[in-house]
Amino acid sequence: MTAIDLLLTDCNVATMDGPGVGEITDAAIAIAQGRIVWVGPRRDAPQVATTERLDGQWVTPGLIDCHTHLVFGGTRVGEWEARLDGESYESIAKRGGGIRSTVAATRAASDDELRSSAQTRLDALIAGGVTTVEIKSGYGLDHTTELRMLRVAGELQGARVVRSFLGLHALPPDVARETYVRDMVEIVLPAAHAEGLVDQVDAFLETIAFNTDEVTALFRKAKALGLPVKLHADQLSDGKGAALAASFGALSADHVEHTGADGVAAMARSGTVAVLLPGAFHTLRETKLPPIDEFRRAKVAMAVATDCNPGSSPMLSLPLAMNFACVRFGLTPSEALAGVTRNAAAALGMAHEIGTIAAGKRADLVAWEIDRPAELAYWLGLTRATRRWIGGTAT
Repeated sequence: MTAIDLLLTDCNVATMDGPGVGEITDAAIAIAQGRIVWVGPRRDAPQVATTERLDGQWVTPGLIDCHTHLVFGGTRVGEWEARLDGESYESIAKRGGGIRSTVAATRAASDDELRSSAQTRLDALIAGGVTTVEIKSGYGLDHTTELRMLRVAGELQGARVVRSFLGLHALPPDVARETYVRDMVEIVLPAAHAEGLVDQVDAFLETIAFNTDEVTALFRKAKALGLPVKLHADQLSDGKGAALAASFGALSADHVEHTGADGVAAMARSGTVAVLLPGAFHTLRETKLPPIDEFRRAKVAMAVATDCNPGSSPMLSLPLAMNFACVRFGLTPSEALAGVTRNAAAALGMAHEIGTIAAGKRADLVAWEIDRPAELAYWLGLTRATRRWIGGTAT
């Protein structure tokens, strides 16, 4: 065995690498060169000089928020009030609100302003146990601001950051549709890729956003550049987005409230993860539930994320998203924890590196002052994380 740098001991472990939560009680975890080299019962642990006793706390993989829009300017609290007064999300978008209002605020913000506000939001997620976060562009909708957003996302501190290009998020008011789509596909995405700013490519397929042909053109370009894809799919209607995503071998289809049987079957065949976003469902006061039972029967992996954004999900707690996924969508606590660890890692194409506690994986870990793992989805607003390690280094 490689020389061990640290042994975490006197803990209970939810490995997420087995049935249920992969529970090991009275356990230990050995870490070397930033990776887990051994996990098991404490009585069988290797003898090392550097140990850290955790006094019976639970250790889970670091939580993974696999769908966020953390970098943006301003808020949309006025639109939130309008929705509470009965106006629909679609109506607000059609009168120039919605994503377009955030685009104006984001374009007007300096890099420092974007960085500072995004770091504040990321710090809140970190306090809830997050060690990896996906962050999208999509509030610039022009060449300069889309790349600025991706650069700012890469400068944030305290968590691993995965960057997604979301140029096809909304149509800006000042550009012809055909010209805008062509520029995003043929100019802006290749520029972002050339600068090393993008890890994956996303789009919003919906009646108020982009259509199948436009998303297909973007995904073909992404594939030509060697970039994986994912999709905002079937949020407000069954636009066959999940099936389209699956046809491209997408990492995930996200939202999926209106996904039909054909979409579920396509996702099962392709291994595409269903990313559930209960914060948006809650904030928009939706009533159409994702097809949870159908996903279960088809063995489609389900991830859970905050979808943190200023318009439809101003959520800054992944444990709260877990609770909503249980209470609103009907997930079990074990499914919710898998949704923010193992399945969230798969939704980012990182299951080989993070998401479970197993030999060879990165030592991204969180210690919790809880009596059982279900507590992570039980409490509303109570953060019980006591320690985090990223690559074996305490943060």
